[in-house]
Amino acid sequence: MLFDDTYKTISVASEGVFKDKGSKFIAYAYPISSDDEVKNILQNLRSEHPKARHFCWALRLSPDRTVFRIQDDGEPSGTAGRPILNTLLSADITNILIVVVRYFGGTLLGVPGLINAYKTAAAEAIKEANVIEKTVNDIYEITFDYLAMNDVMRLMKDEQLNIIDQNFDTSCVIKFEVRKASLNIVLGKLDKIDNLKTKYLFTA
Repeated sequence: MLFDDTYKTISVASEGVFKDKGSKFIAYAYPISSDDEVKNILQNLRSEHPKARHFCWALRLSPDRTVFRIQDDGEPSGTAGRPILNTLLSADITNILIVVVRYFGGTLLGVPGLINAYKTAAAEAIKEANVIEKTVNDIYEITFDYLAMNDVMRLMKDEQLNIIDQNFDTSCVIKFEVRKASLNIVLGKLDKIDNLKTKYLFTA
């Protein structure tokens, strides 16, 4: 899939609150890099809010709009997770999890009321967040002879590549990240260095 190599996310956690007919909806937004983080976040929120009725959430990962997960957590289907997700999509923010904690106020809000409450609470958390722009980067590992060190390090500097890890022994190994938009240029230059092997690891 083709997409721009920049995306918007949030730098630190934030929260927003919405109240309707006695019910309180507290939205917590977290920057995340994988869905493995969700379990711990939910456990912490459940400990923090033992009397809350629902913990509904939505997450997005990567700029691809089809990569998401939603959870209604006991609310009528489509009234919680989906409105939270739609708020993320309309704000065009990714690599983010929003959990909305609901305290029931005794009065049923109905489907339109619930959709509005979860959507508004999520929007409040985004409003309070520090939204930043990041680039989509591919992580690569290269292995090369010590004799090629100068050529490799000059290329790293010229292309402003971020070195994540390096190990210079009998053969040299460098793990680095390269912005998607610069990928073909960088790989083309690496191909010209003798006895250098390039290995794609993952996209960050």
